[in-house]
Amino acid sequence: MKFGQAQPANRREDIRFLTGQGRYVDDIAPQNALRAWFLRSDRAHADITRLDVSAARNAPGVHLVLTADDLREQGVEAGMRFSRMTNRDGTKGAAPRRPVLAEGRVRFVGEAIAMIVAETLDQARDAAELVELDMDERPVALSLEPGAAQIHAEAPANLAFDYGIGHEAETEAALAAAARVIRLEVLHNRIIVNPMEPRGAWADWDGLRLHLCVNGQGVWVQKRELARMLALNPEAVRVTNPDVGGGFGIKAMTYPEYPVIAQAARLLGRPVRWMSERGEGMLTDNAGRDLIARAEIGFDADHRITGYRVTVLSNLGAYNSQFGQGIQSELFAKVLTGLYDIPHAWLNAKGVFTNTAPVDAYRGAGRPEAILTIERVMDEAARVLGVSPFDLRRRNFIRTFPYRSVTGSFIDVGDFDRVLSRAEAEADVAGFAARKKASEAKGLLRGLGLAAYIESILGDADETARLTLDADGGATLYVGTQSNGQGHETVYARMAAGMTGLDEALIRVVQGDSDLIAKGGGTGGSRSVTVQGTALRETVAQVVAGFVDFLQADLGLDGVAFDGRTFGAPGSNLRLTLAEAAELAREKGRDDLCDRSATITLEGRSFPNGAHLAEVEIDPETGALRLDRYTVVDDFGTLIEPALAIGQVHGGIAQGYGQAVCENAVHDGTGQLLTASFMDYAMPRADELPFFSFTSEPVPSILNPFGMKGCGEAGTVGALGAISNAVRDALAGQGVTRVDMPFTPQRVWAWLQEAGR
Repeated sequence: MKFGQAQPANRREDIRFLTGQGRYVDDIAPQNALRAWFLRSDRAHADITRLDVSAARNAPGVHLVLTADDLREQGVEAGMRFSRMTNRDGTKGAAPRRPVLAEGRVRFVGEAIAMIVAETLDQARDAAELVELDMDERPVALSLEPGAAQIHAEAPANLAFDYGIGHEAETEAALAAAARVIRLEVLHNRIIVNPMEPRGAWADWDGLRLHLCVNGQGVWVQKRELARMLALNPEAVRVTNPDVGGGFGIKAMTYPEYPVIAQAARLLGRPVRWMSERGEGMLTDNAGRDLIARAEIGFDADHRITGYRVTVLSNLGAYNSQFGQGIQSELFAKVLTGLYDIPHAWLNAKGVFTNTAPVDAYRGAGRPEAILTIERVMDEAARVLGVSPFDLRRRNFIRTFPYRSVTGSFIDVGDFDRVLSRAEAEADVAGFAARKKASEAKGLLRGLGLAAYIESILGDADETARLTLDADGGATLYVGTQSNGQGHETVYARMAAGMTGLDEALIRVVQGDSDLIAKGGGTGGSRSVTVQGTALRETVAQVVAGFVDFLQADLGLDGVAFDGRTFGAPGSNLRLTLAEAAELAREKGRDDLCDRSATITLEGRSFPNGAHLAEVEIDPETGALRLDRYTVVDDFGTLIEPALAIGQVHGGIAQGYGQAVCENAVHDGTGQLLTASFMDYAMPRADELPFFSFTSEPVPSILNPFGMKGCGEAGTVGALGAISNAVRDALAGQGVTRVDMPFTPQRVWAWLQEAGR
């Protein structure tokens, strides 16, 4: 990288965010927009026997009421699309229809039944009270095990898919022949994501084109689905993303509300806006995690892994969400074997429908779940085998690169031993015994937990960038990713300045508008800076090549070259900045040179990795847990903006802590969500978290020109295992043999009491 890159920088976005000048979807809705309100089911599973909306249609201020029957009559294709896995027998996963408004039956509490559009939100709410709705309840399915009441005719026993990958027979033989086999069940609790800004959107129809403004993680999926469902030419659909207050995966896909408000705007000829309330979002946003992983790992007499088998049962909720089937199957498999050289492994993942809100991607999407599983197993194995958890991991690390895992992941580079050794030193593991003794003197239990993790950059391998050189000497960069808090405007502007020599302050970054860039991959899977940066690099190369040809022809020079700041030619006094060359081109009528676009495809995905070390203190009298120390050493390859990377790690650890210690979505036996507000659903707070020690130990990737590996989800991938193993370590001496997230005081205290008895 050029001098000055990979140095700390202030985030240019923060000025407007911290001064209240952010432009979020609900801030910029048209002043004359009507308000939408969704009537939602209060039952988890029921047949709709009567739905009369006539009184609501005649209520004061109401402009429109839409039901599934109305959408059908209007020619709207009101079934949502989703991906499906290939089953072990070669068939495709179950594909029951997911309507945008309930069609005769509801399958989870919060499912939308009708939408009321009125002048004001209060009028829409009041009209919803006038809807006459009768339902006959059906048996509710909540269990992941076979035998629950069937939800969809297309999914016998509620089985959505039965996926397998790896060496099934060889793994069975390896486990049978192993000197020691360790078995462990790992529960992954259900998470409600709760981004700072709830989901929302508004739609407008000008008679020819539809505009949907939505707080998403990209615009092209929304554009494609709106065109399909509303039978519009794609050119008649524009989708924009303004500032977005957090995404974490749940804003990467479309939802039922968006096509319905778009159809309302088209029918009424007026903008229609909808903003989820917090309780509404907790009921209807895609949930995260929610699975059971049963793992078996075999070792030979020298403590080398001979085989690893995992059986996963995952909750998909009531319907397939857009990426839901692939999260705990294909994405789990990407890092199934972690950082370890395992000759034989097998994953059998089954997805199950239940009468709960759909489950889809949440920060890490399958990789935190896989790493938590194997790191819990490795920690338990070290305890059973009577060896150091550090030594057991080192003995089994991958050491030769490139490496092809059993599940097909191509890991280009790495030095896992070096990263772990650095983490061991940074965390002062040698001093842990003294800290444990000091905690015991205060009547507290101290535990040390290690998680050595690897994750895989995911999402679209293609990306587009467009760069226009502006008359003021700056440039406008159009990108296909979408920031939702990461600081993309800062990093892209700085990268562009480093490549072009233009003033960074004069580089404008435009994102989230399907009219301004033809295609993009959006944000998700830690892909953004790697793929977008590579697309920017190719775009700048095309800009430079165009100007080299132009200057050589116009000035009669040979050997014109660009050194990153100026154009020059041997034997001449030519010294032109890119801005000056652009001005000359415009004078000559060559405006085409000032607007270039390029699309790239990454040759392969990189694999961020690292080691997390957590130390917890537990009060045995109350079960209260305190995260006392936290150390991270990460290999993200080349760090373009270290401060932004550290911020991503901090946020990821906080979210991992939330799931590990306090967050848990709970339903009663009828499918009612008992944790549907912040009165009942605990979120992590700043004063619960210690200072995070972060160290970079990079091994640059060879699969992209910058050597980057991505960092957006890595904090969460490592945090779950580190904290879980620390709790297990703290309680081991008290006779507690099993720990499951979340580690709430009541649960920890109950385990201690049971062990004492």
